[in-house]
Amino acid sequence: MKALEVNGVSKRFPGMEKLALNRVGFTLEQGECLGIVGGSGSGKSTLARVITLLERPDGGSVSLFGKEILGLPRRQRKDVYSNIQMVFQMPLESFDPSYTLGASIAEVARSFGATRAEAKERALEKLQLVGLDESFYQRFPSQVSGGQCQRAALARALTANPSVLICDEITSALDVSTQAHIVSLIERLKGKASIVFITHDLALVSELADRLLVLDEGEVAECGATESVVANPQSTCAKKLMNSVLSLGGLG
Repeated sequence: MKALEVNGVSKRFPGMEKLALNRVGFTLEQGECLGIVGGSGSGKSTLARVITLLERPDGGSVSLFGKEILGLPRRQRKDVYSNIQMVFQMPLESFDPSYTLGASIAEVARSFGATRAEAKERALEKLQLVGLDESFYQRFPSQVSGGQCQRAALARALTANPSVLICDEITSALDVSTQAHIVSLIERLKGKASIVFITHDLALVSELADRLLVLDEGEVAECGATESVVANPQSTCAKKLMNSVLSLGGLG
């Protein structure tokens, strides 16, 4: 059974003539990493927000392990939130500034039935997994670097033990060493969870993704095996992305 199926998803924002998403569709297999690439304004983040029920589309469907989720009433969405977790591009904005990092992470475990002690233990475990020691449990978001905050955001998402992890431009604001750590962690997660890795960085996602989906102005320009898209891009958008990477000396 497919982990995620997106069919014909469209979205137009109020006051905008052009569709942000125009009949976008793809599948995500269990244990697969799908890279979604495209330029600024291509619809990548809007698509992520639709998948995670943060944005209501104007049409289309999203199924999680064969069950349609877009029409679920709020009281039935808890299972969706435990199965799909998203890590945002701007992690600081996703944390409550009045909570320590540890408290925010533990709160996720508590929301799924863990005791206070179990929640703290799980939070410490996930912090260690992303390379942050136990001192970060007591730190506030404003007291850590952007890279450390992004790792904490990933730890929080993993606390729910999601089946599907959506990563939206999570390396774009990180230094090279922190970026490498995050990429290494995502590599280790492959096979344990199905991953959607959204980025404008084709060179980076080519190291991670089994397949690539190229978005261009809200439409799927191309989708296929990573090696195929990189070696022989068919769409104009994919060719431009490849040329941009090659001009910067990427992809080997």
